[in-house]
Amino acid sequence: MLIDSHCHLDFPDFAEERDAVVARARAAGVRLMVTICTRVAKFDQVRAVAEAHPEVYCSVGTHPHNAGEEAEAAVTTDMLVELARHPKVVAIGEAGLDYHYDHAPRDAQAEGFRRHIRAARETGLPLVIHARSADDDVAAILADAHAEEGPFPAILHCFSSGRALAMKGLELGLYVSFSGILTFKTAEELRAIARDVPTDRLLVETDAPYLAPVPHRGRTNEPSFVVETARVLAETRGVSAEDISRQTTDNFFRLFSKIERPADA
Repeated sequence: MLIDSHCHLDFPDFAEERDAVVARARAAGVRLMVTICTRVAKFDQVRAVAEAHPEVYCSVGTHPHNAGEEAEAAVTTDMLVELARHPKVVAIGEAGLDYHYDHAPRDAQAEGFRRHIRAARETGLPLVIHARSADDDVAAILADAHAEEGPFPAILHCFSSGRALAMKGLELGLYVSFSGILTFKTAEELRAIARDVPTDRLLVETDAPYLAPVPHRGRTNEPSFVVETARVLAETRGVSAEDISRQTTDNFFRLFSKIERPADA
């Protein structure tokens, strides 16, 4: 079995065929999916998707793009913690820093990132970290948080950053998740990083509807396509597809510990 640890099934791209998308994932051997919240203001929609499908779980949080509109006055740590009590909520985020687009002020992104760290620490749920063009600042905030109050569960999602951030994250106990970017012809540097991530820290994801892997480039990405990312990850690391399936599944249940592992998983 495989697990899509990060997708966005609440996005309008899937509005017309969400049930079919979930069914295609099941048929491809993708047993579970985590649909990720990007705005707490739209959390009810995210939660509804998870409630409608036994295979789907969700997170709660504010993407750095939306950090300006969902600052502390609108979304407090206590609010995140309270919403995370729902049985289908298994992670906090996604939160972090995105300097590629700078859709929100950088100080608001950093404050939101720290607030989500506090919520992850308080709930014990993993923080889903978005990092783009901000490696040094992401590493600094993570290091400061660990130095101040110790470790907390977290994952560097859709990893496409540099080796230094990957190594710092691993040093701090984080997991690293690879998306369809890993399959791109131009991603040799990323594949080199993927070869060096310890076996017990690897996950796979789609980030659907974005970043469809080869051979599905140009199409709307969906959870069933995580099979292609897992295949390339296996080739990159010189192991079988079955090994990657087993390893990433074990890692998923270790990190997303709120989900009870099925007896046959």
